Amino acid sequence: MITGLDHVQINAPAGHETAARAFFGDFLGLPELLKPESLRASGGVWFGLPDGRQIHTGVAEPFVPSSKGHPCLRTHDLEAVLRRCEACGVACWLDHRLSTPRLYVNDPWGNRLEIVQGQHEAVTLP
Repeated sequence: MITGLDHVQINAPAGHETAARAFFGDFLGLPELLKPESLRASGGVWFGLPDGRQIHTGVAEPFVPSSKGHPCLRTHDLEAVLRRCEACGVACWLDHRLSTPRLYVNDPWGNRLEIVQGQHEAVTLP
């Protein structure tokens, strides 16, 4: 059945592409991927993650930011991400409620993103 996760789509308002490239590309350092020609007219931008998974931004009309549901990205250095947020004036907040510290940041349209260092702790049902 299910073997993994391919991509996550994040909703954004019409005309968001320049801000998406600045945030996901320049700020987070993700390479932009070429969208298939058949999908380009619908707007949005695709970005690659080092493990082959992808983040897609897509136009949602009407647009409402997701303040609860969110993707979680991994880093090797959470402190470096925190310092980058502070240096670039990107609001973020740390969460230490679990054994793995996590950082939350909003994209330019108010969607929440979570960033963790290393692996999430797995919770298995009995």
